[in-house]
Amino acid sequence: MKNKEKTEEIADNSFLDQTLRPTRWDDYIGQKHIKDNVKILLRAAEERGHIPEHILFYGPPGLGKTTLAHLIAKETGKQMKITSGPAIEKVGDLASILTNLAPGDILFIDEIHRLNKMVEEILYPAMESGVLDIIIGKGPSARTIQLDLPPFTLIAATTRVALVSSPLRSRFSGGVFRLEFYSNEEIAKIIERSSKLLNAELEKEALEEIAKRSRFTPRTANYFLKRCRDFAQVHKKSLDKKTIKEALNMLAVDEIGLNSSDRKFLEVLIDKFGGGPVGLKTIAAAMSEEEATVEEVIEPYLIQLGLLERSPRGRVATNKAYEHLGFDFKKGQEELI
Repeated sequence: MKNKEKTEEIADNSFLDQTLRPTRWDDYIGQKHIKDNVKILLRAAEERGHIPEHILFYGPPGLGKTTLAHLIAKETGKQMKITSGPAIEKVGDLASILTNLAPGDILFIDEIHRLNKMVEEILYPAMESGVLDIIIGKGPSARTIQLDLPPFTLIAATTRVALVSSPLRSRFSGGVFRLEFYSNEEIAKIIERSSKLLNAELEKEALEEIAKRSRFTPRTANYFLKRCRDFAQVHKKSLDKKTIKEALNMLAVDEIGLNSSDRKFLEVLIDKFGGGPVGLKTIAAAMSEEEATVEEVIEPYLIQLGLLERSPRGRVATNKAYEHLGFDFKKGQEELI
């Protein structure tokens, strides 16, 4: 009996670790302009007795797009069916999902920019008119059947809004919202809430230490919090500032949130190419990384911190990058930036 109780306790704790997502608007920190707009959209729809209009969220990974979709489902009291662009391979896959929705359900499609173009074409009339056009047969004997769909709300998320076609974007009549990066103060509040859910007591200075290294992203902040908790638990230490620094140093995350790949990029740029300018292909080859990884994963945060600039001639390390890595800044570089 005791073993069963212990197993249930472990399962509960594991579930708790995975559910740091806010379940109420008051617990969702940041993105105030989006929350205000969505609240009005939902309230107006409820007062009219209508379902909410379709919504598209976009922005870098880990900022809370999926969480917003879950909150909308909670607020409306409706079921939410979750899928992703790559998972809907054929028209039949989408037809199966749409025809199994109940009236008022929310369909959440993550990474919608990866939808098959044929599937996307079928989605247009479903979003606009609530009908599904299915072609049966081939050649001269082919015929179209139009199925009425239950009223539903499509909430979509993407990290690359430029790859979402213009016709699809225009059908999100409820709004297209960009999620912004968080401030350190907002990240600190998120960590404080998460630490309470994880029963991990954090000193204020320790909390701030995690926040400033979290790349302005809640998902990264929660990841660091869990790993610091694990480190403190194994080494029997309290979660103070010193322990946090030790844990994050073990993860190769420095005081401004740069990881080993970020530092390698800057070191290669400065040490091998004199700080630039250098092209994307060249630096990717020098790092043995894919160009897409360099451009989409490594560079954005470095540019945001002012450590890197993209000039017409290529990538250039700034004075701030030299100082952070302990290199001497060359006067000639000032003319390139």
